[in-house]
Amino acid sequence: MADRMVNCIKLGQVLPGLESPPTPSKLGMKVYENVSQQAWNDFLELFKMIINEYRLDLTSPMADQVFEQKMEEYFFSDNITLPDGYVPPENKP
Repeated sequence: MADRMVNCIKLGQVLPGLESPPTPSKLGMKVYENVSQQAWNDFLELFKMIINEYRLDLTSPMADQVFEQKMEEYFFSDNITLPDGYVPPENKP
């Protein structure tokens, strides 16, 4: 079966899309329709860092809220709020 193609809002290219919405929400459907698998993979890597920096318990409702908030920020706003004091690995001494 051919990949479903999307005009990726994050990468600005037509690329293979997600196989299914990432969450059963309006935002999940928006991501499904507008985000490529490649951009989604990039977001998941960023979210791993957020989980570690905030020490999120993935079974808590708060983690779900943070996930939706960061997904909205990453794909549909101009900037994403990172944890206070976070220094990207490439900027560490």
